[in-house]
Amino acid sequence: MSLHIFIIDYTLGIIMWTLIGRSAMNIFQREDSQFFFMRVFVKYTNPVLRMFRFITPSFIIGPLVPLYVAWFFYMVRFYLMPYLLGYSVMGMLSFPLESEIAQEIYRLFGKN
Repeated sequence: MSLHIFIIDYTLGIIMWTLIGRSAMNIFQREDSQFFFMRVFVKYTNPVLRMFRFITPSFIIGPLVPLYVAWFFYMVRFYLMPYLLGYSVMGMLSFPLESEIAQEIYRLFGKN
């Protein structure tokens, strides 16, 4: 794969996982919490949430909005990217970002 595909996928993947992380942190922390990690999640995901505000239904409760927006990034990475690149969808480990993380976990904890 070429470098631009990795850059696009890594960018979309980091945004997606950061949005998921914000939803997970919101279980334990309020959005206006002074906890460092929550402030980072809120600071870096608020611009993305503002961009998707026009397609976010008003009935979705606030803590689930980042998860809803993350779903769009997942759909783009899972369906649109392979389609545009001419590949078939091969499953979760066809994502370069997650594939590299999984390979490192297997290397660290797997049987050799």
